[in-house]
This record gives sequence, structure tokens and C-alpha cells, in this order.
Amino acid sequence: MQPKNSDRCGTTLAQTRGVLRTSFSQGRFEHHRQAPSPSLIDWVEHYWHVQWDLRGLPAQQQATLPHPNVHLVIEQGQARIYGVHHGRFLRQLQGQDQVFGIKFKPGGVYPFYRQPVAGLMNQSLDVAAVFGSAGVALAVQVSAAPQFEAMCAAAEAWLVHHLPAPDAQAERVNSLLARIAQETSITTVEDVQALSGLSLRGLQRLFQKYVGVSPKWVIQRYRLHEAIAQVQSGKTLSWTALALALGYFDQAHFVRDFRQVVGMAPGEYESGLQRQPVVPQ
Repeated sequence: MQPKNSDRCGTTLAQTRGVLRTSFSQGRFEHHRQAPSPSLIDWVEHYWHVQWDLRGLPAQQQATLPHPNVHLVIEQGQARIYGVHHGRFLRQLQGQDQVFGIKFKPGGVYPFYRQPVAGLMNQSLDVAAVFGSAGVALAVQVSAAPQFEAMCAAAEAWLVHHLPAPDAQAERVNSLLARIAQETSITTVEDVQALSGLSLRGLQRLFQKYVGVSPKWVIQRYRLHEAIAQVQSGKTLSWTALALALGYFDQAHFVRDFRQVVGMAPGEYESGLQRQPVVPQ
């Protein structure tokens, strides 16, 4: 079935968190996001579109710090399902091209996939492995669309036609991760356990099945997203204060996690933003 007029794609969204390099010193790089319609809000976080033009220029490296979400990515007429990426996601961009993606809610892909999402960690599958031959048709429809809004509309109509049955556990997971992302006071697995009402083992099984990573990983990743956002906005006054506000025991632990995931210490990252776009190595 086709979505009703009231179920058209939602509004354009502001820049997402996790993009470590938001612009290039040369060439053109654009990143747009659009919310789904109300009929898909339980499954889809948003649609996204990246395009670049580096013709005649050196290749540029783009780095992102992924969220705990699975993506359906369409590029050059091909579609793949990407599981949660544990570290930084690095991509060398050259020439002129574009990529369209569907970012599922943290618990949104399991109702389609029906297998533990942990099995997708750090890897990708051909779209047919999750959606069958219908996924191949989606890639063709989106690739034929002339612009981002039309791509979103094509994806929207396709998803509405292939929606699985409602899943109460997926809704539970989405609610938990929304709380973790929004409430910086949630800093431990015990905090999440108290919110869920589950045993520790039950919480771990739920995350393995629906999210693909552990509750501890999710907490750390969202806190690092918050740290990066504050650095990019120029709000950081004290690394110690920021570390404590994000639930770290001390500055040393915060710096260790930041360096391990981002590829450089917070101070180095901040200095790089002030000088020029940062390219982690």
C-alpha cells in the first residue's frame, strides 16, 4: 500500500552527531537528514543523504563515530545492510558521488531481520539477506530518484509496504536508548537496569538481540557523542569538568576512551578543529 498524505516523510533535520569532520577545505561535501512519517516512527530514525564533489582534487577522508543503529545503505545502485560499527567508520571520498541511507531505530531492524542483531556487528550484508528480492527493487527505485526528497519518498513507500508486525520489545529498546541518549545522568549499566526493570542478564540478552551491542557500549558511545558535540560547539572549558559531567571517574579515563575511539586526545581534536577540518589517522 502507499502511504497516505498524512504519512509523507517528515521535516528536514539538523546536523547529526558523530560526524568528526563536518566540512572539507576544498571541494563540496553535503550531509542531509529527513525524519520519517508517523507511520514509520517505531522503525526508522531518519533518512540520510551524503553527496560530494572532489573532481580534480585529492581524495578526502571522512570519519564518523557511529551510533548504535543499523543502516540500509544504497550506493551506485547497490544496497547493503550495515551493522553497528564498533570503532570509527572511515571512508575515502573521491570524484563525485552520493550515498543514500535509512537509519533504523536501535530496535527497529530486528522485526525485519528476525535474528540477533549482534551478528551484524562490524560487518555488512547484501540487502537480500534481510529483505529478500524486494530489497533489490528498493535499490533500483531509490537510485532512479532525482533528488533526496524523492529518494525518501521511494524508501518511505517501500517500507510501509513491507512493515513487520509491531514488536513490544523493540519499542522497549527504543525507549531505553532514547533515555540513555537524552539523559546524561545515566552513566552506568545499573542505571539502565533500573529503568528497564530487568535482571542484568535479561538486559544483556535484550541488547544483544535487538541492538547488537552491550548497554555499557551504548552508554559510552552516547557520552562520547556528547563530548564531541561540546568540543565542536566550543563549549568545553575544563576537560575534568566535562569528564565528571559525563559520568567518568576522572579525566584520565575520559581521555583514554576518547583517544581510543576518536583516534586522538580531546585537546588535539579541539586544536585541530580550530586550525582546519580534522582527519583522524
